[in-house]
Amino acid sequence: MDVGARLQILRTLNGWSQRELAKRAGVTNSTISMIEQGRVSPSVSSLQKVLDGIPMSLRDFFTLNLDADTQVFYDAADFRDVGNGSVAYHLLGANRPGRAMSIKQARFPPGSDTGPEVLISDGDEGGIVVEGQIEAMAAGEVRLLNTGDGYYFESRRPHRFRNTGRRDCVMIIATSRAF
Repeated sequence: MDVGARLQILRTLNGWSQRELAKRAGVTNSTISMIEQGRVSPSVSSLQKVLDGIPMSLRDFFTLNLDADTQVFYDAADFRDVGNGSVAYHLLGANRPGRAMSIKQARFPPGSDTGPEVLISDGDEGGIVVEGQIEAMAAGEVRLLNTGDGYYFESRRPHRFRNTGRRDCVMIIATSRAF
């Protein structure tokens, strides 16, 4: 994608007209227009001046994934079940290239748990109980989390979860590692 097309997408995503971006960047409206149309190729310093109006670094400008083919929204049917046995983990964006985090909807039926072994991994993990309750164990601490409660810890802490209740527990879990 060329510089002009990238700039136009970023400007549009911010909801700005060419005039608004020009004003923010301290350049003329025609400068923005000519760059977006590909009629001029801005110098590095000129482009940085325009990007200062967003604000955005040159690195971010050229590395930001603006590929229109990358899926952004997902229906429930698009989630991939990556569960283990009785616990269902529905992963959001499983097909996304370069995914740097995992967001999962977890469903723990009554009596289910993450297994007899404690879990240990890299990164951070956090979750919120959306429905029901779950017994959470992390680094020797045990807590019963109810609807609306949550947790956040470094995943290197030994941890596990089990549903001691009489109904399903549904949680939203995010981890900073791709799962």
